[in-house]
Amino acid sequence: MKWVLILLLTGLAANFYFAGTTDTIVETSNDLDSLKSLEPKSYYMLEGQLVHTILNRYHYKQIKLNDSLSSIIFDRYIESIDYGKNYLLESDIKSFEQYRYTLDDRLKDGDVLPFYDMFNVFLFRMRDQIIYTDTLLSKEFDYTIDEEYLINRKDALWAKSRTELNDIWRKRVKNDALNLKLNDKEWEEIQKNLKKRYENYSRILTQYNSEDVFQLAMNSFTASVDPHTNYLSPITSDNFKIDMSLSLEGIGARLQVDDGYTKVVEIIPGGPAFKSKKLHPDDRITAVAQGEDGEFVDVVGWRITDVVQLIRGPKDSVVRLLLLKYDKGLDSEPVELILVRDKVKIEDQSAHSSTVNIMHNGKSSKIGVITIPKFYIDFEAKNKREKNYKSTSHDVKELLNELIDESVDGMIIDLRNDGGGSLEEAIRVTGLFIEEGPVVQVRDMEGKITVDNDLDPEIVYDGPLAVLVNRFSASASEIFSGAIQNYGRGIIIGENTFGKGTVQNMINLNRLTSGKGFKLGQVKLTIAKYYRIDGSSTQRMGVIPDIVFPSYVDAIDFGESSEPNALKWDKIESTDYELFSELVSIIPELKKLSEQRRETDSEFDYIREDIEEYKKSIKNNFVSLNEDVRRIKKEEREEKRFQRENERRKIKGLKLLDKGEIPPEDEKINNDPYLIESAHIITDFISLSIG
Repeated sequence: MKWVLILLLTGLAANFYFAGTTDTIVETSNDLDSLKSLEPKSYYMLEGQLVHTILNRYHYKQIKLNDSLSSIIFDRYIESIDYGKNYLLESDIKSFEQYRYTLDDRLKDGDVLPFYDMFNVFLFRMRDQIIYTDTLLSKEFDYTIDEEYLINRKDALWAKSRTELNDIWRKRVKNDALNLKLNDKEWEEIQKNLKKRYENYSRILTQYNSEDVFQLAMNSFTASVDPHTNYLSPITSDNFKIDMSLSLEGIGARLQVDDGYTKVVEIIPGGPAFKSKKLHPDDRITAVAQGEDGEFVDVVGWRITDVVQLIRGPKDSVVRLLLLKYDKGLDSEPVELILVRDKVKIEDQSAHSSTVNIMHNGKSSKIGVITIPKFYIDFEAKNKREKNYKSTSHDVKELLNELIDESVDGMIIDLRNDGGGSLEEAIRVTGLFIEEGPVVQVRDMEGKITVDNDLDPEIVYDGPLAVLVNRFSASASEIFSGAIQNYGRGIIIGENTFGKGTVQNMINLNRLTSGKGFKLGQVKLTIAKYYRIDGSSTQRMGVIPDIVFPSYVDAIDFGESSEPNALKWDKIESTDYELFSELVSIIPELKKLSEQRRETDSEFDYIREDIEEYKKSIKNNFVSLNEDVRRIKKEEREEKRFQRENERRKIKGLKLLDKGEIPPEDEKINNDPYLIESAHIITDFISLSIG
């Protein structure tokens, strides 16, 4: 699911029957009989009107809540409750069509009843499918049949009947069972595991409440305007920094639920997950185990708060996760990740330095690397006028001086996976590399443009500079890298950045009404837009590197440009600024030299192979349900990993491994080919500049 509605699962539902559906919703006698229709609370009319008024008056974009936007809201709502088309029938969707062009008028009046009507139909459709899965697990599947399961049903047609939907679910459950069987589980254990999994779905069904549906309805509205405008219910607002923020105390990650899977959204700098370098955004957590030998608990279908509770634990204790990796298909073998729980400390989130030593054209070079996980500042200490308050600019300045004392030949600022942070600090860090001048422009909803400048004429480091970015570099990272590129101060290397060029603010709805006896939520809305000093917006486009590295992540699938309702890219007038240096003439030669190196680098061969395989797997949404076919593919993947490990070890002069042998801890090879190649590019830059 491309867009995140905080705290809500894709796959919500409820109890309303439309005359005209071809398959009647069956009221069955089981543990789910307590399931009831959900209804809006009386004050939701007022709250809905307030949300509409705020967006209409204060959003950066001029909003027209008309039939056209109503249709977008309708589609987004249907997508959010049944993204995978696993529950609703074609007849249900046809019945819902009566609301497609009326939601605009309803929302203006604060009438959210249509959202509850649709939600309730979905709730009971979901219940029926969960009941059906129980019958599928009564006997083991036949894995010799040649049939396929469509993993991603986003673009599939809606099922026309319960019979067709049941067959979809038969294949879904069979695929779940086959995945476990391929991981050496016996039928009895598979049966027990999957029964628990779908019992979790049953439990979730009975936990949804009226507030959940209202939040989903409001977010279908707000996210149809732009992806960074959201409604937060009172519970979401109150717990934003605890459970409901999806913040995992203990490992340092933010999660969302995507079609039953717990998916990693963000890695918190400084936490165990960040330090491991093995957990990434878009990884899916399928199971959790306690300690070094505890039994894995399947968490597919769990509520996010329950997953959080399971991963939490005492400091220094071990938690193990089973992951479906972001760069592999959903049919891939889960990877085990062992983490030691710890608290995320501010010092661990700080910028830090290292050096890369390379042999380049027969000569040794030493390149300094400063990694900035986020742009941070201790506002409280600053407001108290403390002299040495914690901030990115203070830390980076100190690290630069230390590396200068080490006589490094050049510098790399590593902004990979830096999601942003303080705009003020992005400006100040830019100022460490340039004389005073403009860094970013901000335009508000009225068209007023403010230019934010670096006011300090001092340049801390004026030597060869590169900035390493990836698709997860966003916001403040894009402001810094964009300014460095515009000034010709350094070379931008890596992947196209995220493309978030908007500014948000929070509005508490409780401050807008004197109502008593109820508590309202908050609205986070877009109020302004960032522009580079050359007038180009970072919105959607991001920062395009001077030298582009191969990437698993496609802009179509991830980043601002993947959001259909994201604000558009545009351009305003350039500010006045003086170039630090003219790099345009040298970049083509740097690209050529880098491409030649990468063509003969085995690590980049591996990367290109993996990217090609990943893109093939994404295009092919079907997976075989034949055990022999799947087992052969699994064995091929394992053989490929084994051969690669030995190829690396041969290059490093290490002893080759036997099949199944695990390398000693001190011999594990941890390559960062992107960073190493960036060091070579900087060294080329130095050579060409001298020449």
